[in-house]
Amino acid sequence: MQKGIVLYSVLPVRAQAAESAEMTTQLLFGETCDIIGIEGRWAAVRNDFDGQAGYVDAKMITLMTDSEFDSYQSLMDMSTAFVRMPMAFAVSQNNQTTIPLTAGTRLCNYKVDSQNQNIAHFEVFGVPFTIDPMMVLSKPMALNRDSMMILSRFFLNVPYLWGGKTVLGMDCSGFSQLIFSMMGKPLPRNASEQAAQGELIIGAQKGEINVGLTSEDMKLTRGCDLAFFDHGDGKITHVGILIGNGTIIHCSGRVKVEKITAEGILSSENNALYKVGDITHQLHSVRRYQVQ
Repeated sequence: MQKGIVLYSVLPVRAQAAESAEMTTQLLFGETCDIIGIEGRWAAVRNDFDGQAGYVDAKMITLMTDSEFDSYQSLMDMSTAFVRMPMAFAVSQNNQTTIPLTAGTRLCNYKVDSQNQNIAHFEVFGVPFTIDPMMVLSKPMALNRDSMMILSRFFLNVPYLWGGKTVLGMDCSGFSQLIFSMMGKPLPRNASEQAAQGELIIGAQKGEINVGLTSEDMKLTRGCDLAFFDHGDGKITHVGILIGNGTIIHCSGRVKVEKITAEGILSSENNALYKVGDITHQLHSVRRYQVQ
């Protein structure tokens, strides 16, 4: 199967081969994919990172030979560095052009300059880039509440965007996937898929109806647990990250911190849909991943 790589900051992935189709996710700079087929000017692809499939503008995918992919993948398998700030800028050493890179973008063959600690280098397809090392984490942070709080604070007030996973807009599962990836824990793309991962702490299993939770149940949870929400039917529609002390950070309208009870998330604001204190999302379950 033909392989491709994204050499743009971000590439929309759509549900159908049409510009007007819904965006279901995004591919970031340096991510690779299987090219399943071509339909007109659209390429059907499957992301190597999380397995999500969809359609992208075919001219925005660069083809890779088998040897190019194998060489690149071997370097990426050893790479632990990624952009940690919401937005960073890398400069191509071939033509001095600048490309913006969003948080979570992995950097191939990343090294800090031995003679100038204020400059770092990475490369893609043999093209060398420089980047400010202050914008980069050389390796994932530990999977715990403290790391989560450090990473997530940069994304407060990022607006909601269905299918998005950048500082310009993200959805609930894009936010949780991004934060957990920067703590070294890859998550599936969608909330319903994420709800099948980790250890069930309270609530029901994915697809089962929650019969009710109590304040005593909530005492079993802790910061960095993932909370999942439904409409009382067992179908997961939302996800957020528990902070502790009865609060959660999630993306609904924007990335924000709100109070959570055994019933669900309490609105912190008045808007056209909810008033302060209204239940906006009904709690279905809380799951935990291996915390370091």
